[in-house]
Amino acid sequence: MSRVAYVNGQYHPHGQAMVHVEDRGFQFADGVYEVWSIFDGRMADFDGHMTRLHRSLNELRIDIPMSREALTRVLHETIRRNRVRNGIVYLQVTRGTARRDHPFPAEGTPPSVIVTSRSISASEAEAQAKKGVAILTQPDIRWGRCDIKTVGLLANVLAKQAAREAGAYEAWMVDEMGLVTEGSSTNAWIVDEHGKLRTRDTQANILKGITRTALMALIQQEKLELDERPFSVDEAKRAREAFFTAAGAFVMPAVSIDGTTIGDGTPGPIATRLRTLYLEQARRDAI
Repeated sequence: MSRVAYVNGQYHPHGQAMVHVEDRGFQFADGVYEVWSIFDGRMADFDGHMTRLHRSLNELRIDIPMSREALTRVLHETIRRNRVRNGIVYLQVTRGTARRDHPFPAEGTPPSVIVTSRSISASEAEAQAKKGVAILTQPDIRWGRCDIKTVGLLANVLAKQAAREAGAYEAWMVDEMGLVTEGSSTNAWIVDEHGKLRTRDTQANILKGITRTALMALIQQEKLELDERPFSVDEAKRAREAFFTAAGAFVMPAVSIDGTTIGDGTPGPIATRLRTLYLEQARRDAI
């Protein structure tokens, strides 16, 4: 089946979907995005992603392109037209098309809206989670507003590519103090050597992950001890467990960091349990 993309009010065959050469997302990475996981044709963590989208737009002073209701219809229709049962739907909003110039274009320039959707094999993701994945650490060279989900992802791309070339699934960014900030497209977690769950606080200008937020509620429900505090690479390598969270990865156990085996080299019980709980909730609450 051929895929379909929504671009600025129209649905196009995926291979023919285009934006203008002077779209500011293309010229300046002047835009934001969100990704929803899809379970049985429905979007998980819908409100959290929509709320973060509006915050990102407001932080960059990009006009909200349409009402929440209209945008929800577009997302659902894109999923339907692509016949996606399990996968993702991707939304990108840019400041629109205007003559290339660094300052904002004239007031009233309409934002560009792009939506795509594709299927992802649930069985392949489960196989990875049961085996666990590898992590490579990389220097964090990103800009200072990583709390905004912008399309300016070059540093993330370079980190992810370094991970793939090293045979790892994900890269964890490390600041100048040797502390892990977050993954190239995920939030980083460990169960430290004392058995306490750790993840970095979002005051450090890391992205407030929606899966991260949902997982924190489940952690509280399970009465697990959580410490929102930075951890070093050395602490991560000594940890009982390591894992990361994201809309596409859910809760993904990691079994090595820079070649160092974590725990006994298999996915830990806490990460495995949290993945099960998250997937149950996400499927139940998807819209």
